[in-house]
Amino acid sequence: MTRIVALGGTPRPGSSTEKVLAVAARAAEAQGASITYFDGAYMSSLPFYGGPGHSKEAGLEMVNALREADGILIASPGYHGSISGLVKNALDYIEDLSTDDRPYLHGRPVGLIATSFGHQAAMSTLLTLRSITHALRGWPTPIGAAIRTTQETFDENGEIRDAGARIQLELVGQQVLSMAGKFQ
Repeated sequence: MTRIVALGGTPRPGSSTEKVLAVAARAAEAQGASITYFDGAYMSSLPFYGGPGHSKEAGLEMVNALREADGILIASPGYHGSISGLVKNALDYIEDLSTDDRPYLHGRPVGLIATSFGHQAAMSTLLTLRSITHALRGWPTPIGAAIRTTQETFDENGEIRDAGARIQLELVGQQVLSMAGKFQ
């Protein structure tokens, strides 16, 4: 079974970033992937990488899941035109994979999702995620999702209303799964 790590969110449970990440992850899961989530609550518990309180045990569950992952989904809110500090700190933990036989995200597809109240911040956040993925030797999927979120983005059940955005998110999840099969 193809293992995909879904990483993203904000400190606020049920954030729009977590909701759109779940749409992409469900699309991969529907085609047979096994998904392991690391949400905003998990990332909020991580000490700053290399800072006070950081130890080899900090973030170990996430690091080990990334080590074993065949593909990764990353979702970040756009904060002031870039990724959030919360997501950046979680990504810094990938440094623990630097000496592995398959260092960093080498040979793994990475689906990228950015959310924001404005189009400009969503796009610049998506581009930042692509740059980070390249630096970590990952393979960004051809489709990335820059989703503008407002009060009307989700229905009362938390499902995304915009069919175009949903299709884009599902395609990100499907491409991670498809590319993971080719890299294995």
